[in-house]
Amino acid sequence: MNRLPMSPSAAALLRSLVARAETTRDRILLSEARSTDWRSLTFTGERHVLQLRVPGPGSRAIVDRMCAGLEEAELSVAGSIVADVGVAQASYEDDGSASLTIEALTVAAD
Repeated sequence: MNRLPMSPSAAALLRSLVARAETTRDRILLSEARSTDWRSLTFTGERHVLQLRVPGPGSRAIVDRMCAGLEEAELSVAGSIVADVGVAQASYEDDGSASLTIEALTVAAD
């Protein structure tokens, strides 16, 4: 399993996505994690891009579970509210692996 530096809210978002997929963290590889701070007049938060790879047999089922109803899902991210989340890109390879890009917006709950 690879470890990339992530903000606490991005790490919590990844844990929620793994739980949705009903699998363990070692089955979902994090290729890239980017988070940028954003602010408006009324809110502060972060924009996140998580690029994931699910290797080997069974990857399609894992990705399908993770993505099913994702836009309406209530994801658990301590200290933040997930205001928007979606699949930006998904692809399935001939070797059975899958690649997935998730984009999310979290708003600080304080």
